[in-house]
Amino acid sequence: MADERRKRVLDAVNHRQPDRIPLDFGSAQCTGIHCSVVEQLRDYYGLEKRPVKAFDPFQMLGWIEEDLMDAMDIDTAMVMPVSSIFGNRLDEWKEWQTHWGQKILIPKTMELDQVEDGGYVAYPQGDRAVPPSAKMPSNGYFFDVIERQQPYDEDNPDPKDNAADFSELSDETVKKIAENAKAARATGRAVMFTLPGGSLSSPSGFYGIGHKKPLGMRRLADWYMAFVAYPEFVQSVFDIQSIIAVKNLEKVYKVAGGDIDLIMLCTGDYGTQLNTFFSVDTYKEVFYPYHNRMCDWIHNNTPWKVFKHCCGSIEPLIGPMADAGIDILNPVQCSAANMDPAHLKKTYGSRLAFWGGGVDTQKTLPFGTPEEVRQEVLERCRIFSPAGGFVFNTIHNAQAKTPLENFIAMVNAVKEFNSRAGA
Repeated sequence: MADERRKRVLDAVNHRQPDRIPLDFGSAQCTGIHCSVVEQLRDYYGLEKRPVKAFDPFQMLGWIEEDLMDAMDIDTAMVMPVSSIFGNRLDEWKEWQTHWGQKILIPKTMELDQVEDGGYVAYPQGDRAVPPSAKMPSNGYFFDVIERQQPYDEDNPDPKDNAADFSELSDETVKKIAENAKAARATGRAVMFTLPGGSLSSPSGFYGIGHKKPLGMRRLADWYMAFVAYPEFVQSVFDIQSIIAVKNLEKVYKVAGGDIDLIMLCTGDYGTQLNTFFSVDTYKEVFYPYHNRMCDWIHNNTPWKVFKHCCGSIEPLIGPMADAGIDILNPVQCSAANMDPAHLKKTYGSRLAFWGGGVDTQKTLPFGTPEEVRQEVLERCRIFSPAGGFVFNTIHNAQAKTPLENFIAMVNAVKEFNSRAGA
């Protein structure tokens, strides 16, 4: 069974018809489940009661342990990150009670303070001597970024300031990655590894959430305006970043190559609900060369498939991203403009595998009925599954307060479709 799971995913991403649609939850920090829902799922399946690890405390994603993987019939596994976005190592834990009353485990070195309005702030690397980098509102279920903009020369921004976020992985970190990859491989599932620093234009890249005093452009508006106002500056940042990323890819492949199947290279979002953030020409000029540099190294030196997360209405950018070497698109936001699933499958299905798109997490999953969830899942499976090229996942992470009955209806609908298909 275990080896079948890995083969099922690899068949799908290689555009071969798998024995059934593979199911992913938790292979990446954009395909996960909120820690509160993970706890409910453990109760539903009658698993041992224990605090859920919030391995991604920024988004409050819960670690999906192997007993829950088995219960849900999940076909994928994540290489546990070495550290969180806040810069806290993920090898020691402590208990913390959330404002919604759940006892969870957070990184031991993570430091949180409750503020006057009842919310919580978190400090980069657990250092209270510097300003906090994120806040969870008193009625929220994850953290929001606190922008920490230092003065910079607006006439001549220095790319080294933003590029300082990226560095070669230490021998200790590479060793820990290898250990974590081996643990993921031991599950018999297809293994996803997220490369630290591989993402071009992701929040962790421009906000510097885990850095004590981030320099350079750190306001979201400034960063995206830079694509037009300072394209050479952005290109210089991406050039430095992608050179370091290739060096880190070499290091990881040397010690853990055989234990990894898929690599999550980039989490940058390039679209809103209605349109792209920038033009196709901007993508080709500013992003393409650096995506292509990293993808070419991966394809020329490894059997890994490249996974790209990109939310929003991004249809015009899908072809150019495939040209750059992206193999897998996530989350496939069918709820955004011009992202009709049938059109995406017909137009790009032979070039890219779709990982996600299985159900809308903005409306249907949190607010629909179980039957509405079932019908949407069955329809998405019908559209995306022919000739492989589809791994089932929600459109981005399953959020807090998702009704348990809807989540179970989703999982059961995938099983129903696979049963109908004779899998």
